[in-house]
Amino acid sequence: MRRLRELNRFRDKAWERNLGGVGDDRAGCFRLVRNGVELRCIASNDAGWDHVSVTTDLPRCPTWGEMDHVKRAFFRDDEVAMQLHVSSSDHISNHDYCLHLWRPHAAAVPLPPKAFV
Repeated sequence: MRRLRELNRFRDKAWERNLGGVGDDRAGCFRLVRNGVELRCIASNDAGWDHVSVTTDLPRCPTWGEMDHVKRAFFRDDEVAMQLHVSSSDHISNHDYCLHLWRPHAAAVPLPPKAFV
């Protein structure tokens, strides 16, 4: 994951204050725009994981293109990030229209054969 200070131009300091003062190189709140849609992101890189949660200013989930835009903003070109569909017993939903990007620090994300992608 990029150093979050590289994304300071997208940082939302008021939102960070409302969440208790997060806002450093380990975590923060950001707003990006793609095709007129505001993408609200909370990012962190702690506990062995890079993580970005993404919602929009509309009553819907982010599209693939919007998630790709966020992935390219927060992660370097040579990094793989993933969306996960965990088992039902591990599923927690605090927002009906929120999607997440994840990348583990200690392991490479396994990839299918290139012909499948």
